[in-house]
Amino acid sequence: MKHSNIPCLLEAQEKAILVGIHRPFQPRWETEGYLDELALLADTAGAEVVGRIIQERRRIEPTTFIGKGKANFLANLVAQLGADLVIFDEDLSPVQVRNLENITQVKVIDRSGLILDVFARRAKSKEAKTQVELAQLRYLLPRLTRRWGHLSRQYGGIGTRGPGETQLEVDRRLVKKRISILVQDLQKIEKQRCLRRRGRRDVFKVALVGYTNSGKSTLLNALANTHVAVENRLFVTLDPTVRAVKLNAHQKILLIDTVGFIRKLPHHLVASFHSTLEEAIFADMLLMVVDISDHDFRDHIAVVRDVLSELGILGKPTLIVFNKVDRLTDPRIIVQVKSQYQPCMIVSAQRGIFLEDLKQEILRFLEERTVKNEMECDLKEAQL
Repeated sequence: MKHSNIPCLLEAQEKAILVGIHRPFQPRWETEGYLDELALLADTAGAEVVGRIIQERRRIEPTTFIGKGKANFLANLVAQLGADLVIFDEDLSPVQVRNLENITQVKVIDRSGLILDVFARRAKSKEAKTQVELAQLRYLLPRLTRRWGHLSRQYGGIGTRGPGETQLEVDRRLVKKRISILVQDLQKIEKQRCLRRRGRRDVFKVALVGYTNSGKSTLLNALANTHVAVENRLFVTLDPTVRAVKLNAHQKILLIDTVGFIRKLPHHLVASFHSTLEEAIFADMLLMVVDISDHDFRDHIAVVRDVLSELGILGKPTLIVFNKVDRLTDPRIIVQVKSQYQPCMIVSAQRGIFLEDLKQEILRFLEERTVKNEMECDLKEAQL
């Protein structure tokens, strides 16, 4: 399948201003934390963050999201800092985007658009590219304007335009057709995945799930002695990676690394990546990897549990693995998490701390769920 050339939402080294909303019921540190994470996403996408704004609001303004006065203040800040991009930490409606772009005279995107751009940059395999393109088109369909006229060249020709039909209507129809093609492609890929899974159904499968940048790939490398790409940025892993891990001389498992989760993950993105996340659905056990050194780790656990619930696998046997213990500055947190979250393990994947204990705990999970049957039969009935 040949992928359409969808333009990236961000170009390298664009200067960006971040905009967040602080509501009365929300702690200020939480709002700041959201913008810190948005800054990491922007950096991953190749933008330079030159400023940030937090607007205090009880309710969202329908036309500009932050109110006309704050929008004018934002326009002045854009001109002052020489920014050419504004990123909102919330999802914006097409009307809000258009109005804000008219006021600021620069490109405006929201959190979902930024996440999609990061995914587009990270996608390497055919499956990942297909899933990203599908998510992008579903996101952009209600936001189409005349600037998407180039799509007609892909499917253009005699018979593609109805009488009195505008170019925008043609573009929408073409995007819907492309979405249908991508859905069919993903269905074919899903069938191929099913065939591969059948070949390893007799092996105990453990899926690594967790917040993005929690150290899942590092843990995979440490346990399986492999060299999967690791980077201190968000969403390095999009495709599931499967590696064999020996727990002891007689028992091995398959360890599966999956795409990381994040706050406010768009539902259409979860739907588009359903085939990738199926590796977690069909796993026998989950290792929820948590960065214990992050002060928001409890919120991260809640986010992961929400996504697992959406996938219908929240009740699957799960071991919480608190990673990066070597970066922890307050040792009292270890006592707290051990009393609050069970079963759990404390490790450092990067420094190899307590990894053997983790293997033994996985082995214990495996043995508890292994059914042993004893049979007696007459030698006369035995068959070789």
